[in-house]
Amino acid sequence: MKKSGWIMENKDVIVITGLAQGMGRDVAKLLAKGGDCVAGFDVDEEGLKSLEQELAGIGGDHLLQSLDITDRAGILKFRDAVLKKYGRVDTVLSNVGIGFFDPFEEVNLDKALKCFEINVIGCAAIFQAFIPSMRERKRGKLVAMSSLVGRIPFPFESIYTGTKFAIEGIVQALQLEVKPFGLRCAIIEPAQVSTNFAAKIHHLPPENSPYRERARRFIERDKELVKTAPTPGDAAKKIYNVLKAKKPKLYNAVDSKSAFFLGLNKILPKGAKDSILLGYMKIKP
Repeated sequence: MKKSGWIMENKDVIVITGLAQGMGRDVAKLLAKGGDCVAGFDVDEEGLKSLEQELAGIGGDHLLQSLDITDRAGILKFRDAVLKKYGRVDTVLSNVGIGFFDPFEEVNLDKALKCFEINVIGCAAIFQAFIPSMRERKRGKLVAMSSLVGRIPFPFESIYTGTKFAIEGIVQALQLEVKPFGLRCAIIEPAQVSTNFAAKIHHLPPENSPYRERARRFIERDKELVKTAPTPGDAAKKIYNVLKAKKPKLYNAVDSKSAFFLGLNKILPKGAKDSILLGYMKIKP
């Protein structure tokens, strides 16, 4: 350890991207309560300010910064600041992500590219920044926030699904590269969580769209499911356990329903899986 001898060996230094709101925020607070050091960034400056106040009240140490995940030079400066302050990083949680909802035929591809830049390249950038120091120490965990749709594609979410498939592919390949250096990788796959994440992106296609009616049914069904979905706090407890595990599993669901559907996805033929999904979301033609 290069610096900060006051950091107890049984406590971790954990980097979290996108921690100003939602699950990331609740995970940060759980870590702080356990005495771990939290370093993270977000574009939501107001959210960061209020989180900083909460973390200060909880105790422990933290380093929060306003930063856009697409600012790759900024990420490297953030990395340098974290390593200068703490001397090491034990775990990186890539949590930044935006949603995307549209029938594929009607997708604005420029906006789709931005979604890939944030969700996929953002994850790659934060991992790439911290891997060298972890590799030198021969210790560390790289954890990516994916989604149920990273393995079960959802209609009207083709772009979002594509970003999560990409993240899962990156991590599956990455873990084979870094395992010889003592690094471990994990993927977290929540389904619905009771936040306004989906509501921010859901919108009906125009009235002349051939997809409008089925998209409407999809949105209404999603609103129903969110009402009984795990809270961000519930999901954060699952994520916390993955971050603190010595040997986390590669795939991690955050609730029993997600685990059930991911289990079915492994064993059922494609036709059966498609039929169940369309029926579950009430969008059968």
